Amino acid sequence: MTYTTLLVERRGPVGWLIFNRPDIGNAMDAAMLAELELAWRELDADPDVRVIVNTGEGDAFQTGLDVAQLSRDKEALREQSRRTRRAELKLTAWHNGVWKPVIAAVNGVCAGGGLHFVADADIVVVASNATFVDPHVSIGQVSAYETIALARKVPMESISRMALVGRYERMDAARAYALGITSQVVDPPEQLRHEAQALAETIARNSPAALRATKRALWGALELGLEDACRAGARELVGMWGHPDQEEGPRAFAEKRDPVWDSGHNT
Repeated sequence: MTYTTLLVERRGPVGWLIFNRPDIGNAMDAAMLAELELAWRELDADPDVRVIVNTGEGDAFQTGLDVAQLSRDKEALREQSRRTRRAELKLTAWHNGVWKPVIAAVNGVCAGGGLHFVADADIVVVASNATFVDPHVSIGQVSAYETIALARKVPMESISRMALVGRYERMDAARAYALGITSQVVDPPEQLRHEAQALAETIARNSPAALRATKRALWGALELGLEDACRAGARELVGMWGHPDQEEGPRAFAEKRDPVWDSGHNT
């Protein structure tokens, strides 16, 4: 499929979903809102793609909704408002039920709605010049979806500060690393895509079915209490029993070779 606001690429076992409106900070207009759902589903359905990396062209990662454009497109604004009201957003991999591992490679400023893609990624790597800011309250809007999701993964106080201070303070890459928002800071920044590709290729060496089941178990734990999360995790674990990869993994280890995972079975 051809996209007008995104670049969708394959590099070996890694799929890349790249925001491509660099002249306006990769802000989401009506076209991007529609294309994001299609792009996530395309990469998720591709059996050759085992891991997805999400990044942005230019100096910004993602700066949220293009409010000016959407204000001129009343139908798109109504549709986005309806999805927001009903909690039916289709922006991120998590929104679209993508269970392949997703890496957010934050290459510059991440603002407002761009935080969705950080909160909903499985792993976040950032360039050393990346910054994070949530300007919602500074323009009379409520910070909710993005910061609620972030607060389930990192300390509440730091997310509260970001949400309440608004556009008057930015979090830098070093602070994001200290808080656990990211697990890796890449310096120099120009190496970000190389490092993200290398990490994705490492993850892609593992069983695709086991990766999907593990991701479901981990994300399910954010939704449930400890006991229920462990029960749900046990269902994912048992669901892999009898899968071809569970025989191939130990066999390859014993034979000192790379495993050949089964691509025809998904759990």
